[in-house]
Amino acid sequence: MKLRERVAALLGVSAYTAPERAGASMSEAAIEKIRSLFGGQLTPLHSSQLRWFLADLETAIYLADRGDLSAAARLWRAMKIDGSLVGVLKTRTQSVASLPKRFSGDDDIVRVLQGRDGVRSVFDAMCPPTELTMMAADGLGIGVSLGELLPVEGRDYPVLVRRDPEFLRYVWAENRWYFLSIAGPLPITPGDGKWVLHIEGGREAPWQAGLWPALGASWIRKSHAQLHKSNWEAKLANPARAAVAPAASSEAQRAGFIERMIGWGINTVFELPPGWDVKIIESNGNGHESFDETVDRSNREYAIAITGQVMTTDGGEGFSNGDVGEGQLEKLVAATCEALAYTINTQVIPPFVIERWGELALERAPVLSWDTTPPKDEKDAAAALKAFGDGVAAANVALAPYGKRLDAVTLAAQNGYPLVDIEPTSGGNAGGDGDVVSDDVDADDTNANEDLDVDGRRAA
Repeated sequence: MKLRERVAALLGVSAYTAPERAGASMSEAAIEKIRSLFGGQLTPLHSSQLRWFLADLETAIYLADRGDLSAAARLWRAMKIDGSLVGVLKTRTQSVASLPKRFSGDDDIVRVLQGRDGVRSVFDAMCPPTELTMMAADGLGIGVSLGELLPVEGRDYPVLVRRDPEFLRYVWAENRWYFLSIAGPLPITPGDGKWVLHIEGGREAPWQAGLWPALGASWIRKSHAQLHKSNWEAKLANPARAAVAPAASSEAQRAGFIERMIGWGINTVFELPPGWDVKIIESNGNGHESFDETVDRSNREYAIAITGQVMTTDGGEGFSNGDVGEGQLEKLVAATCEALAYTINTQVIPPFVIERWGELALERAPVLSWDTTPPKDEKDAAAALKAFGDGVAAANVALAPYGKRLDAVTLAAQNGYPLVDIEPTSGGNAGGDGDVVSDDVDADDTNANEDLDVDGRRAA
């Protein structure tokens, strides 16, 4: 089986995926030559759009359904100027860089991944936490993210670099993704040792499962409300001034009085003849409430879309039952980590294993997972294990007079506690369940003051 076929089997690539067309892209040598002219850069110059309207969002949705993610990615990038959105987004994705990593699989390969090459582990040097965090955010926001594995001079493993999804294109007729680079459209083959395509929104039209349409609508309304509020404040921060002149005043007197009104500064004092008056026309001060409500509603929509609730964000209604909100957030964080781990286990680790140990070692490739178990759960688990042991011991004491005891091994298996066999020791007489029984126990001893051990037998 060829490497491409082995990787396709590992990734579960559909047999209906169209093969790469001959001549569809230039050679690797030509691409590298063009990159060298730009200092290794592959991504074209970004085109940012800073002012957005709901009509622009509709256009982005229309283009995305045709495989063009440029407008969706620009909107996703523009939204990140909102501190509230970025803060909530970090609660969902930032943990990827901080949660403990666990590798299961071939011990030799695991030791290499966990081993240190300088100040960082080999895996962290190959997959920098910042790049993984950005790819996780893109996968959550747009439904798909792209990374490139770049060779590093002086070491035999690459480094993962996140690429801007603005230049991602999906061609429906070919069922293939392309990256629009400075060297032209480059076909993307996930897991080929060069490209890493992280799809969190499902294999078909993943952008439709991204959060960008919902977050975009909220952000556009919020940004407009903030602009309108700033305009309102600029106009009404200083109240209007009105001059009341008597009917008998001349035009020259009125003109002079208006000039004095225009020059009204701080602590200005007017001496007015009889019949003249100065008034201040102020707003009722309630006009901003509509804008504030729009901003607050958008912030709540951010929290609900990204974390599934608002209790862990603003302590709103139901915050006294904060465990419910925290539990929901923990499940979503775990889902994000699982999706990213799947991408790494199928597109990053296998090429690394093949490069170092050959294709035959692919079957021994380790599997990465992030430990998303909250610390308090570990404490609860330890308390539950202690309660289990105490409960078995107490039950055996109660059952001893009847010649019965609990099957602790079966109960432990039912509760998910891992068991290992105890190695026999040379000293002492070890019982079948690890208890040491004294040889001088008087079977007829019925002293009520003597204690029973965990098996219901009387201790010496």
